[in-house]
Amino acid sequence: MTSNLLDIVQSEVAGVLAGVDPSSPVSAADLLEHAPRIFVAGEGRSGYMARAFAMRLVHLGRTAYFVGDTCTPSTGPGDLLVAVSGSGTTAATVRAARAVTDGGGSVLAVTTAPSSPLASDALHVLHVPAATKHRREGEAATVQPLSSLFDQCTHLLLDCVCLELARRHGVTDAQARHAHANTE
Repeated sequence: MTSNLLDIVQSEVAGVLAGVDPSSPVSAADLLEHAPRIFVAGEGRSGYMARAFAMRLVHLGRTAYFVGDTCTPSTGPGDLLVAVSGSGTTAATVRAARAVTDGGGSVLAVTTAPSSPLASDALHVLHVPAATKHRREGEAATVQPLSSLFDQCTHLLLDCVCLELARRHGVTDAQARHAHANTE
């Protein structure tokens, strides 16, 4: 039974990733490339995907913060917020996006809903055509609970964005490891 579940999950993830515009992660990397500081936001499991992404950006030598951490500074003009919300309606994430745009920054929305409130103010939308906990019409079918499929695909897509940035800047595994926390 376990191998069958592995096959099912792998098939679901592959189906979602096949529906992603292949230029979208490259466009996301373009935005990140020019941002002096990158802020990342998300709630719940989307927040965990966002945190992992912020950490990977630091490994690549970028200045990145997770919104809500006590040591996160205020945003300003030119800053970029990567806002992760499957539904695109998560109140705290939408508020963070509006605060960034009101302050002269821009937003990269990572969502299943390109016409959501989060996406409407975004400079770019990384559309992840996966299922969320809402199981809205048109979302990908899944056997997994809640937004697991969105979370898995988001993690993989944001890692692809990081791979693109690493490729552009010639960041090696040894260089990333040097930036990895040594206090754990």
